[in-house]
Amino acid sequence: MTKKVISIDEGITAYEAAKIMTEKRISSLIVERENVPIGIITEKDFVKKICTKDLVSSKVKVGTIMSKIQTYASPDTPVEVAVQRMVNHKIRRLPILSEGKVVGIISVTDLAKQLRTILLVDGILSEET
Repeated sequence: MTKKVISIDEGITAYEAAKIMTEKRISSLIVERENVPIGIITEKDFVKKICTKDLVSSKVKVGTIMSKIQTYASPDTPVEVAVQRMVNHKIRRLPILSEGKVVGIISVTDLAKQLRTILLVDGILSEET
């Protein structure tokens, strides 16, 4: 999982969120209401919910375009359970919560890196591939 997760308040604008994502070189942000995680905003949300509707990002609050957190895992959730939750909910990022706070996120990229490591260890894949 990625441990450096950035959270924003639901009341900031999509423009401000996009600037944070660009500066931090990340593709998603956790959206909070009163310090409680309620959603996630991704690059896909910007494309589908702002660009295709020709909205002005500085006038749109992230709380109106975020995707609600459908499911999550805890730090001790087995990887196979986390993957199944992602598949079942058709999501690319799974927040990791501990005591109601986001402590990490598992992305499809994290899973691909883990699979690569397993394939290298098992000798199925070589470093040159």
